[in-house]
Amino acid sequence: MNKIIILVLTVALVITFLSCGEKDKKNSEGKVDIVFWHSFVSSTIPALNELIDKFEKEHPNINIDAQYIPSGDALIQKLVTAIRSKTAPDISWLHSDFLEDLVEADAIYKMDEFINGENGITKEDLADIYPALIQFSSWRGTLYSLPMEATNLALLYNKEMFRKAGLDPNKPPATWDELYEYAKKMTLDKDGDGKDDQTGMFIPIYPAAGPLGSWMVWQWEPFLWQAGGDVINDEQTKVLFDSDGGVKALELWQKIFRDLNLRNFTSDFDVAFASKRLAMSMDGPWNLPRYKDLLKNIDWAFAPLPTGPSKQATVVGGEYLAIFKQSKHPDEAWEFLKWIIQPETQAFWAMKSGYLPIRHAVLKVPEFQKYLEENPNFNVFVQQMEVGHVQKPIDYGGLEITRYIAQAIENATIGNQDVRKSLKEAADKSNKLLQSVKKK
Repeated sequence: MNKIIILVLTVALVITFLSCGEKDKKNSEGKVDIVFWHSFVSSTIPALNELIDKFEKEHPNINIDAQYIPSGDALIQKLVTAIRSKTAPDISWLHSDFLEDLVEADAIYKMDEFINGENGITKEDLADIYPALIQFSSWRGTLYSLPMEATNLALLYNKEMFRKAGLDPNKPPATWDELYEYAKKMTLDKDGDGKDDQTGMFIPIYPAAGPLGSWMVWQWEPFLWQAGGDVINDEQTKVLFDSDGGVKALELWQKIFRDLNLRNFTSDFDVAFASKRLAMSMDGPWNLPRYKDLLKNIDWAFAPLPTGPSKQATVVGGEYLAIFKQSKHPDEAWEFLKWIIQPETQAFWAMKSGYLPIRHAVLKVPEFQKYLEENPNFNVFVQQMEVGHVQKPIDYGGLEITRYIAQAIENATIGNQDVRKSLKEAADKSNKLLQSVKKK
């Protein structure tokens, strides 16, 4: 009997404990804790901390618990695991490719539930966000997240190496032909030992199956668009990256990779650039804060990506914030998202982090206008938003199709396989996947 009584009391205590845990959890200071998962690089963390401090001062009842999670596959796998174990964060930083899995798992809120609520935002506020970013905040036409910042790619180059090669440092390569020509001219074996001591251009080739495979594809896509190509058709019934535009784009990468002998070059391009062993590379605005110190002894600059056979283009991306249905405090989580997209907050975040603002109204903030005048390298990225393109959202199989493209790039560069063959193999797999998916 005593054992039964003890068992009943134990169960009662456990139920009481769990029920208390289900109530609104507040920390010892009486504040609501919001867990925020992100994958910002180390150089961005100080800016993120300043942003969070600013929010918490303006919202003394909310504490943001920012937790770093490695990006790429590691993040989505951890999210899926957390959802299953009911330990999901309140808010998470996402890539657009993640939306399919999270929506299918019924894990995140539709933004309309907050936008149209009592503490919502106006249609004018929503329309002010760059359409490309809204497109990638959505899945199948429904908004499930909001962008936190924008990014694009530009060309980082060493002005002193240009001068020594007889090139005008104020006239970076404007076309593909010039990009290849300048890259070859600045690739040098200075001591005649058969090994290059200086490399003219870095092409980001990573293992397709690794965590940087999608990052490689993201950097290849501007060249695809510059050549008149695209990833998938509007109906999402067929991929297009194996078209003539795709072939031209991958042939350029293959040519640079092969002729500059990048097989033996480090993947740590930023270290190579800082060590004066690399003349040019693609990079984004997120590295501007760290370059102030890392490149302080180098005469460097950013320039728009060269124009391709068809047009000028860069890739526009960003990270998106979603609110999870397991959150005990969705309203407070929304308060954080709503605050982040305000023009003044976006201006503050852009100036501190090096990321680009997500909406047009930021350009009217006086402090930001002054910042652009004083930071011409950052202004290159802002101006490139006018020629920015976005990946067409792939409703189903987006991660798999990205891996197929990554494999084609790897096969054509490291494997030196015929470009058209590599792309066709990837396209065949992708189309087979599209045909097998039951569209809803």
